[in-house]
Parts: sequence; C-alpha cells; structure tokens
Amino acid sequence: MNANQLNQESLIPVSRSEINGESIQTVKARELHEFLEVGKDFSTWIKDRINQYDFIEDRDYVLTFPKIGERKNVKITEYHITLDMAKELSMVERNEKGKQARQYFIECERIAREPKPVDVHEVLNDPSAMRGLLLSYTEKVLALEEKNKELTADSEALSRISKAEGSLCITDAAKTLQVKPKSLFSWLQRHHWIYKRIGCAYYCAYQDKLNRGLMEHKSTTVLRSDGTEKVTPQARVTPEGLEKLAKLLPPEITEVAVNG
Repeated sequence: MNANQLNQESLIPVSRSEINGESIQTVKARELHEFLEVGKDFSTWIKDRINQYDFIEDRDYVLTFPKIGERKNVKITEYHITLDMAKELSMVERNEKGKQARQYFIECERIAREPKPVDVHEVLNDPSAMRGLLLSYTEKVLALEEKNKELTADSEALSRISKAEGSLCITDAAKTLQVKPKSLFSWLQRHHWIYKRIGCAYYCAYQDKLNRGLMEHKSTTVLRSDGTEKVTPQARVTPEGLEKLAKLLPPEITEVAVNG
C-alpha cells in the first residue's frame, strides 16, 4: 500500500499542533496505535514507548484533555506526536503496518516541504495575502543584503592583511588596518588585548591572546637619544591577529582613519 492510498483512506489524519512555540505537523498517538494494531492497551503502550525511547513532552509530543471518557469523571488524555516520533514508533513495531505508516509520514513531510504555487489573482484580491507575500520577499532581500555585507567585510579584511608578513608592531598594524594608531591602542586596551604593568612604559599582550596566536612578544632594540641602545619586549600583532581585528574593528574607527 503506497502513501497516496493511505491518505485516501484517511487512516492517520495529520493536523498541526503548537510545540515549543512552533506550529508542527502532528498525529494523534491513539489513532496511530489503532492503525498499528498494537496488542497492548493504548495507555500502557504510549507510556512504555515514551520511557523506552526517551521522548520528551513539548519537544516530541504535547498533551491535551479534550473530553470526558465513558466512565464518569475519567479524562481521556490525547498525545499529539510529531511526525518524527510517529515514524520511530511505527518503525519499532517491526511489522507491515509499521512500514506502511512510516512511508506515509515521510510522504506527508515531503508534501509539506513542496512550495505552493501562488495564485496571482487570489493574492491581488486578498490584502492579507498580499502583505504576507510582500513581507516574505522583503525578508529574503534583507537576508541577502546582510549576507552580502558579511562577504564584503570578509573580502575587505583579507585585502587589508594580504601584504602583511610576520608580526607587526601596533603602530604598523594600525597602518595596515587603515586605523589611527591612537584609536587602535585605545581599542586594544578596552577589549583586553594589551595592558601596561605598573611602572612599565611598554605594553604587554594578554595571555589568552598569546595562546590563541593573535599576539606575540618580541624583544626590540631602541636607540636612546644619547646613542646607547635599550632592549625592551614589544607586544606585536600576528597575521592571525590582523585578520581577527579586521573583522572586529567597528566601521567608525576605519572611517575616521580614511577620512581624517
């Protein structure tokens, strides 16, 4: 028996239920139990399956209490289960009915994913449908624009560091990134890339940035005014650090450098 035959016979009606804030295709577990011709009574069967396969309420199923049972004051609990849960329950029965049900649920999912043809005349005559269609296309355009911005930013970032070889002092890194050195020093301090120890005139890189290969320390020889030399450690930005900074630095910093 194929999925279309199952659908025609309406053996396991599919509806929609709200699960965790989303509208999800579901079936009633009681109707699936009846179709599968399970030997156990429904209540025992569904509770055993939930415990055995770790199904979770509000993720795999939701409960409702729609009516009073035949006996006075006895509530009938309905389990509205997702198609994924229904497929798994069908599969573990290991019989022909289970196989048929699983194929049916797969077909239901396939049909739900197929794009629905748009009736132009119907949309034009329905303001609500028109708004929904326009909103859908607007969201798609905005998503594409955002993706384009990300790709452009990545391209510009790679372009700015393409000529950098080895680590750079922070001043040279600022030039490569088209940022004013003062602005870069300030940004690096605020965002815990560099700091100064008490009583030291030079900057040190934070250990986590060293561990991640974004910064490194190198000894640099500085010529004093009296002609003598002084060797001091220097925090330097690695190529990996340049690439990271090119993506992290806010646009207003680079704009000031370019226009300033």
